[in-house]
Amino acid sequence: MATTEKNYGPLFDVDGFSVIEQDDGVPFRARNAHMHRTWARTYTSLPELYIQPESQAEIEKLVNLARRHRRRVTTTGSGHSPSDMTCTSSWLVNLDNFSKVFSIDKETGICSMQAGIRLHQLSAELAAVGLSLPSLGSINEQSIAGAISTGTHGSSIHHGLVSESILALKITLADGHTYSCSPVDNPDLFRAALLSVGALGIITEVTFKAVPAFSLAWDQAIDADARLFEQWDTTLWTQGDFVRIWWFPYMRRAAVWKADVVPQSDIDSGKVAHRDPPKSFCESRLGYFVYHNLLALARWVPCITPFVEWFVFGLQYGFRNGDRTRVSAVQPSQQAFLLDCLYSQFVNEWAIPLHRGPEALKRLGAWLQGLKPGDVGYVDHGIPFSSKGLYVHSPIEVRASNSNVHTSAAANNRPFLDPSPKDGPALYLNATMYRPYHRDPTYEATKRYYEGFEWLMRDLGGRPHWAKTFSVAPEEFAAWYGDDFASFRRVRDAVDPNGLFVGPWHRRYLLGSTLPVNNVLERLPLEEVGFVTEPAGRSGGLLVRGAQSIVVPN
Repeated sequence: MATTEKNYGPLFDVDGFSVIEQDDGVPFRARNAHMHRTWARTYTSLPELYIQPESQAEIEKLVNLARRHRRRVTTTGSGHSPSDMTCTSSWLVNLDNFSKVFSIDKETGICSMQAGIRLHQLSAELAAVGLSLPSLGSINEQSIAGAISTGTHGSSIHHGLVSESILALKITLADGHTYSCSPVDNPDLFRAALLSVGALGIITEVTFKAVPAFSLAWDQAIDADARLFEQWDTTLWTQGDFVRIWWFPYMRRAAVWKADVVPQSDIDSGKVAHRDPPKSFCESRLGYFVYHNLLALARWVPCITPFVEWFVFGLQYGFRNGDRTRVSAVQPSQQAFLLDCLYSQFVNEWAIPLHRGPEALKRLGAWLQGLKPGDVGYVDHGIPFSSKGLYVHSPIEVRASNSNVHTSAAANNRPFLDPSPKDGPALYLNATMYRPYHRDPTYEATKRYYEGFEWLMRDLGGRPHWAKTFSVAPEEFAAWYGDDFASFRRVRDAVDPNGLFVGPWHRRYLLGSTLPVNNVLERLPLEEVGFVTEPAGRSGGLLVRGAQSIVVPN
């Protein structure tokens, strides 16, 4: 198909007022001159319009206007993903003012809400009536729609993705209409929307099943990683209702956190009392800045990184192993799940089969430490990249989940793009590189670390977490997900054939760059085309500018 590029021009007059028609009585709450940054400031973008709707009618209106004015629509919440998924030079929609709870049934736990509500707001609303989310990730800043759309998971082999508790959704599609979906009502749309990466439409309403409020009695202790490997297939992941691990490859030690559910009745009766843990070193103001400045120094002198990690680990957790390092607490679940992410960071996270965890950590540790035959802990890692001169940050977060407990493809409530295995629990490995004072670690270090890490994850049958940093071609996803990937693409192409919700991130990872016979890259008519990136200056990271020219038929 022959195409030409057409730019439809600005939507504001010289005084900065919107020139979009607003004669139907429905507000269009848009402004320009907004700067959008990811939480970690890894990416910054300058959308043409920043829109914060407050009603369903406003969402439908903005979608219809975007289609009419040939603008792409992107939705963002906290921007916690370190990728450029939420970046755009076109229209950016934020649902923070679309966050009402419609109903909560304390007896059944069923609640419905507008999709912009943040998880911490939802947790507070539920706690007020004696309910709770059954599982959470390490942060609660995401909107419920964002947590669903990116595959957020917790830390338990008894739970899978956060979306497994979703009973029904409403989503506004590219035609400007809002559709309901559930396991029995539009089930394919439901399974696609449960992990949509923003490629289908705007999720507007969520029906969710909460559980009776509970607290968590947790403790954490330090041990050698050899002990982890000994217990891996027996008690490690069953010792508590929730378990997560922070692994430090240079020290070959780990912090193991385990938590058990305490019913609210035990708290109310006084049988068990809430108590917070002692404040750790990194949680103190001094510790925060000491570690931050040491990380900044290590940008210039990378070889001190293992010493920095050893020193801060000892101050944070202790320099010895065993029970003397144990700390404990009893906290409301919505508090106990949370983890302070500390500093701006790149995050590369993959899901592999749980049983391959010891192999993954042993091989990764041998590679990072440059171990040779005869060295303690040596295994043949097989990673075809040199680790010489490579120094990385700790810890690697190790968490398990299981999408086969509460969800199943047969019940039509498992996302097509769920990265975890279909035949057993998943192990999520999270490789973090900090950006002290929003300054990137050396490009070569990050590139080589993530090349080696991703090679190993592929070799172990892994798939990446959709919200994190990764380098995977659509052809790989198609091979890994098989019929599920084809089903997702079929739904996406049907509900948004012109690419109103498609941008460079989706082209890069979902749609691919297949060339037609005339060797001209096919683009969807409303698709936002490639980004131009440049340093963002003092704010750090990259400033991305979309080439907002729209491809239309001659």
